[in-house]
Amino acid sequence: MAARPDRPRLSRWGRSPYERPADLEAEAHRLSPWVEVLPAGCDAEILVVTSKDPVHDAVLDRAPACRLVMTTTSGHDHLDLAALRRRGVQAGRCPMARRDAVADAALGLILHGLRAIGPLTAAAREGRWAREALPQLGMRTLAGAHVGVIGLGVIGREVARRLQLLGARVSGHDPAGLPDGVAPLGVAAQLAACDAVTLHCRLEPGSAGVVGVVELQGSRPDLVLVNTARGDVLDLPAALRRLADGGLQALAVDVFPVEPWPDMAAVAAHPGLVLLPHAVGYHVGLHAAIQEELESAVRAFAEGRPLPHPVA
Repeated sequence: MAARPDRPRLSRWGRSPYERPADLEAEAHRLSPWVEVLPAGCDAEILVVTSKDPVHDAVLDRAPACRLVMTTTSGHDHLDLAALRRRGVQAGRCPMARRDAVADAALGLILHGLRAIGPLTAAAREGRWAREALPQLGMRTLAGAHVGVIGLGVIGREVARRLQLLGARVSGHDPAGLPDGVAPLGVAAQLAACDAVTLHCRLEPGSAGVVGVVELQGSRPDLVLVNTARGDVLDLPAALRRLADGGLQALAVDVFPVEPWPDMAAVAAHPGLVLLPHAVGYHVGLHAAIQEELESAVRAFAEGRPLPHPVA
């Protein structure tokens, strides 16, 4: 396809640690029919960033031509939306590239907790054949379990859909509304009533610490709690204390208030604890999926059409 003569300019202002030069070269080639790709950090009409690249007034001062900021992630808490609006800059995101990988991982982590995989693995490491302990492990099936979903955007809705297909009873909490078949249930009530709770809410004003000390105090002791959303939506020190005190059966965390999290070795302290290095969104097809979403967005921008996934 021939390049458009009036293409807007695009510059990558950030890359993930796992993105190789070859990935970025393939991305630039795919976008080149619609944009002129400039070197990293250049002033351009379109800036592409990752979740580790904050965009605020100081950044925008270095890119006065910017009219669109695209984040390669689903979350967008690193974008100063007020600053973007003041300058008339649009913002878009790529929620589909990691959706299925995160949904897969959330289900896997829920099952890891419900089926007591951690304690059984810990026993095996000690050379113990732990069949006699099975009645004490509270092992439950996903079919018939009550699972709470906090945050039902693109990823949360997919998790809820899969849980329902597997026979779970799903409750949810999201001020923006719930999909069909998901019963409304508040955060504290989920922690007190559900077999498992999985977090998929965005980090925005009002969502920081949505699961905090107060909510955790009422958790049922056999609860499986999973956070693959953003680190600050969960009070992690409080959750770790609750786990150590027997107020949770399992805790699985992929995102942290500080990354890299300095105490990853704490995973050895409890058989019900899983700590992952912000990894659940990655899959072997991620780069191609990001390229597809970026292409859809920059083509829409270049042609004056609405973005596929705008950030409100």
